[in-house]
Parts: sequence; structure tokens; C-alpha cells
Amino acid sequence: MATVRLTAAQALVRFLTEQYVQRDGIEQRFFAGCFGIFGHGNVAGVGQALQQYSGGLPYYQARNEQAMVHTASAYARQNNRLRAFACTTSIGPGATNMITGAALASINRLPVLLLPGDVFASRGPDPVLQQLETPHDGTLSVNDCFRPVSRYFDRVARPEQVIPAALAAMRVLTNQAETGTVTLAFPQDVQTEAFDYPDAFFEKRIWHVGRPMPDAGAIERAAAMIRSSLRPMIVAGGGVIYSEATAVLQRLCERTGIPVGETQAGKGSLRYDHPCSLGAVGATGTFAANRAAREADLVIGVGTRWTDFTTASKTAFQNPEAHFVNINVADFDANKHAGLALVGDARSTLEALDDAIAGYEVKRAYREQNAGESQEWDKEVGRLYALDHGPLPAQSEVIGAVDSFSDPEDVVVCAAGSMPGDLHKLWRTRDSKGYHVEYGYSCMGYEISGGLGVKMAAPEREVYVMCGDGSYLMMNSEIVTSIQEGYKLTIVLVDNSGFSSIGALSRSVGSDGFGTHYRYRKEGSIGLDSEEAPGDVLPVDLANGAESLGAYVIRTENIEGLKRALADAKDVDRTVVIHIPVDRYEGVPDYDSFWDVPVSEVSEMESVNSAREEYAKSKEKERRYL
Repeated sequence: MATVRLTAAQALVRFLTEQYVQRDGIEQRFFAGCFGIFGHGNVAGVGQALQQYSGGLPYYQARNEQAMVHTASAYARQNNRLRAFACTTSIGPGATNMITGAALASINRLPVLLLPGDVFASRGPDPVLQQLETPHDGTLSVNDCFRPVSRYFDRVARPEQVIPAALAAMRVLTNQAETGTVTLAFPQDVQTEAFDYPDAFFEKRIWHVGRPMPDAGAIERAAAMIRSSLRPMIVAGGGVIYSEATAVLQRLCERTGIPVGETQAGKGSLRYDHPCSLGAVGATGTFAANRAAREADLVIGVGTRWTDFTTASKTAFQNPEAHFVNINVADFDANKHAGLALVGDARSTLEALDDAIAGYEVKRAYREQNAGESQEWDKEVGRLYALDHGPLPAQSEVIGAVDSFSDPEDVVVCAAGSMPGDLHKLWRTRDSKGYHVEYGYSCMGYEISGGLGVKMAAPEREVYVMCGDGSYLMMNSEIVTSIQEGYKLTIVLVDNSGFSSIGALSRSVGSDGFGTHYRYRKEGSIGLDSEEAPGDVLPVDLANGAESLGAYVIRTENIEGLKRALADAKDVDRTVVIHIPVDRYEGVPDYDSFWDVPVSEVSEMESVNSAREEYAKSKEKERRYL
């Protein structure tokens, strides 16, 4: 067999350049490139290999290790998990900085390949710089922290191990049920060691992403359950969008009249104005979707993993006769809630199910009821978009201005704080890829780096990053990367001088916003809502900070100014940050929903005791779906 002598790092990088995926006859290169920050643990190995093979695997310079993993995750999501990035760092803090990003990618089932450097496999120079010494286990390094947050983990301790490790990595990355973070820890000495690799290892390799189907008997049983139901409901998760099943879902709903509620990842499965669309469901849901959920006798979950927000901590579905049918490519999720598991691709399974229930329709009264609820909800959205609140605007008005200004194919990006819940309820989705809110991990700091990943995946679309001041302060570094790479973002920086979401949660549990303000410490306290006074706010100028990173900055203090700023931003050729203050206390209501956040059972504070009483009443509605 013909061989070629390469270092382990060169072999891995060359292998990655020849990996392709194919679905529905469409073939494309799997890896778009590699993000990295070089240190002593990877500069001479993976870094040199990336330089050598830059034509096949372009290198992208990042500013923050966690951020580059977020960018890779967002890129994969925007590409329906059919394309991905690798990320490389040195051993030590560079590696462990990626752990949060690794957790986010695995929780959201998004393919990302991590290549952290590792300590010397030879153990000759031990202990090397940044090495964790563990008296009870000589094999441990800080990279073992990746094990619980990776869908596959391997340590390449010899150069020939690149071959099985790389093939195993690709199997997981391209498996729609198992995908997530793959971590190949790469000792820095092994990266530079040479081996005679077989030429066949570097031949073009196509990984076929199929559309598996449930067995026919399961389809028949699901069809029988649907035919016997009076108030069925579909909950559309991210699997609808990843499998490109939106057209099939729309056809099924229009024919049968079954209404649809959407998870965060599934928002956009139907246009907001479709008569079968009830919008967001669960703890951050609309009254339209949550009323239907409460009465549903059959719940058909499509590509959802049934998080506590989707089920409103298992209070959403109150009908004692409610049963579940779960369509999911992952059997782990398909079997949740004691549901009838249809393990398969969402699009193919919906097509088969639609055929199996041919002739079935819900009663006209149920169809009309849901269409009416959808229209009523849209009126509520209009009300919240036009509150005319003052002196500072409400966050819902900011969302309304951006939503109304944006085009259908534009993308809104968000991740944490109160903004994702408000967007889930209010954003009028008109395109299946126009809504990108990371809520599996709800990671503060994802927004700007995630927006960069979306823009890299879809440069033809305008990307609007909605970011609170708390998330912005945690990670704004990739503004610089966006400017360096020429990927323009429009960042709407919503400033309420603190952690607004947790402030509201604090008030709901009787704690008066404790620890959620950006205020000076006075008499030992950093502030309660009831203690707020003029002049307390810290003199932090976020707009000036954004300008120092190279962004074009526009300041405004009202909605009319925001509308002008959005129009002006269109003519700017680099990343724009629009800074607008809002009223932290003017939130969007909850609509027939609950989220289980335990309240102290005993307290010296009467406000906490009162909150505990309300919590106990709400918790009585929690059910086990058996």
C-alpha cells in the first residue's frame, strides 16, 4: 500500500480537507475551516499543518476560545448541521476556555470538532507549563474536563492513532442523532511526530446523511391515535428545521387543521401568520399555544427534546387523556413522556404519517377556534410593539422596531436574559432560517459570536444581534473578528444597567432584585429594586467600548431614533452597534405558563413567604406523563 510521511497534525488536517457530506443528492465539503488561537501547545503542530494546507482548510483567527466555539456552533446550525468548523487551542486555559462552548454544542446537538493541545505524551519534560499534576492519576490532564460535555472524546497518544480517531470523529459529527462536540485531545509532542500514513486515508470520503424511517407498525399506531383524537396538537422543534420539513409540516396542517406550537429551536417551522400557527409554546409561550396545549388530548412532538421551557415544567399539558407521539431521529428523545416513539427523520416521517391519516381532519369548530386564537395573539403582539412607554422605551418596542424593519430572510440572533423569552413570544417569523436563538444552554455571551457564525453561513442575509448589556459585557471580543473577516453584523445593544431577566426572577421569588443591578455599593449593599436612586448607576459607556473595538456606533434613546439608526446602519460597510437604553421593569407578561424555580421553604422575609405560597400552588399542576 502506498504511503505518505506526515506529522500527526498534518495528517489530521489533510484528512479534514477531504471530508464531504451528502443528503438528498446534494454533496458539499463538511469543514468550512478552522478557528484557532495558537500557543506553545499547538503552534508547531496543528498551526504548522493549517499553514501547510490552508487551501483546503482555511484558518480563522479568533479573540476568545469560548467565542470561536460559539461561532462554529452557529455556523453549523444555520447550515442545518451539514457543515462545520474545527477549533484549535493550546493546552491549558486556552483549552478549558472552550468547555462552555463544547457544552453548548452538545446540548444543542450541533457538530463542532475541537482540537485542544495536550501535555507531552512522552512525559519527558513533565511538569510542563500549564500542566495539571494529579497525584492519584498520571493520565489526567485538564482536557479530561471535556469528557462529560463531548459526544465523543479521544486522546491521540500516538501518531498512528490519528486514523481511527479521525474516522470515529466523523461518524459522530455526521450522525444526526448523536452529533455534538467531538474532542480530540492532541499532545503537543505527538502533533509534530511523523508516521507513514496510507494514501487511502486521504482520499475523498463522502458521509451520507440519510432519512431513516420508523417501522410501518409504529406509523400505523400513530395514525390510529391521531384519527381517534379530538384536539390534537403538534409541537415543532428544531428537528423540523434541520430536516427541512417545514413544507411537509405546512401541508399536513393545512389538510388536517392540526395546530402547531413551536419551541425556541423550532420557531419558524410555520410562518407567524399561518392560521395553524399558534406561536411559541411553554414557559415563554403565547396564550394561543398554551391554551391549546392545556386542552390537547394528543401531542405530536416533532424534533423536540421536551425541555422544561417547552413543557412549562410539565404543567402545559393538563388534559388527563393527553398522550404523546414523538417523531425524532434520536430514540432517547422519541421515547420521552412515555410517548409512542417514531424514530426517524422528521421530514420523511411526517410524509409517511400524512399519507397514513389521509382523509382525517379536525372538526371545523376546533380549526376555527385555533385560527381565531392566532389572530388574537397577533393583536397582542401589535399592542406590545406599540406601547409608547416612557421615558425609556420597553424592550418589546425595541423588538418590534427591529422586527418591522427587517426583511423576511434576515436573521435575528440572541441567547440569554429576558430577550429570548420575549423574542420567542413576539418575533414574527417569516422564514424558517430567520430566527436563531440559542436556548438549549442559554449562554450569555453567545450573541455576537453566534451572529458571526450565522453571517459566515449566510453572508447574503442581514444579521441582527439582539444583546443585553449583561451578555455584551461577558463577551464582545468577536466584534473585532467580524471586522477583520468582513462579516457585517448589526448589533442592537439593549442597556438596562444590570441583569434584567434575573432581576425579574428575583422579584418573583420575593428577593427584590438582589444582586442584579450595576450600581455602586452603599452601606454594604449593591442594590435592591426598592433602593434604586438617581446617580446610583455605574458610569460604564458601552457604546464607547464598542467604538474602541472598531464598530460603527449609533446612540439613541427612543424608538423613533432606533428606526432611523436601523435605516442608517444599512449604508455602513462594517459591524454596527446601536446602543439604546430601556426600562428594566417593563416586561412582557407570562401567558398561562409556569417555570419551576424553587422558592425558599422558610424565610425571615415576608415577601419570600408569599412567593413560596404562590409557587406551591403552581407546582400542584405539574404532572408525570406516563
